[in-house]
Amino acid sequence: MFLRVDKLQAELPAPKRADPNAAAALQELLGGKYGEMSTLGNYIFQSFNFRSKSKLRPFYSLVASITAEELGHVELVSNGVAMLNNGPDNDGDAKDGGDISGEPFEAMKDIRLAAAFLSNGGGAMPVNSNGASWNADFVTTTGNVVTDLLHNFHLECGARLHKLRVYETLSDPTGREVCGYLLVRGSVHAHAYALALKNITGVAIEKMLPTPNINLDKIPECQKYLAEGSHRRLYTFSPNDYKEMAGVWGNGEQALPGDPPGELEVVDGMPEGGKIHQLTGIPSAFTPDYAPQEMFEIATKLYRASR
Repeated sequence: MFLRVDKLQAELPAPKRADPNAAAALQELLGGKYGEMSTLGNYIFQSFNFRSKSKLRPFYSLVASITAEELGHVELVSNGVAMLNNGPDNDGDAKDGGDISGEPFEAMKDIRLAAAFLSNGGGAMPVNSNGASWNADFVTTTGNVVTDLLHNFHLECGARLHKLRVYETLSDPTGREVCGYLLVRGSVHAHAYALALKNITGVAIEKMLPTPNINLDKIPECQKYLAEGSHRRLYTFSPNDYKEMAGVWGNGEQALPGDPPGELEVVDGMPEGGKIHQLTGIPSAFTPDYAPQEMFEIATKLYRASR
């Protein structure tokens, strides 16, 4: 089962302005071929279908714990997309929608993913940067441990390429922070699958990393995560389970060349994380409604009753 915590895995800065086209670019990291929906879909079904769990516990625990992290990555990118669509934090959602007859959202017809506004109210969806739906055919779960781990290594390397290209298209700090955090954590996952394959096959596949060959020290948004040692940590995302992956991610293994040095470690639980930004309502777009005051009053009464 999964435990949900009302925080993001990383603290995201508020966007400087509403930028639906930047949000569309970030959608590639959610619903693209190498996006977070793909990594989540692969690992979650591999963990469900994993054969001989008790006998291959270190490898099962590795896939299972990374699965839980990927759920948080889907959440992180989705929040980044919605924040870029929504714009800077503000508290301007108390009034009604006013006069909607004057085409208040005329510009939206020309944005790259008009459906993000027209159908989804400015939120994120499991689609790529062109609006094509994420495809379950991207999921590979063969039942063969080596094949699945090799596929996962390929997936993480492809995702790194993905993130670097998206990063290069963005200027807003929200989108760049999403990319910076995911580049660090994706590097951890690629390293972890490489070490798992090394243990099984004897092939030092971790020597292929980083792929593409760009060290994280060239990405400003990665620096604080490197400084705190995030590149050396795998989290169990559980208070008691999945500790066995320390047999793969540990045992004196060191950080990748080019990253700050140090021994790899398994951390019980999850990252400290950061706040989830409030998306301000837009009454004229009927989010959450045209005249939300009554809804807010009802919610306030229910909140007080719950305390």
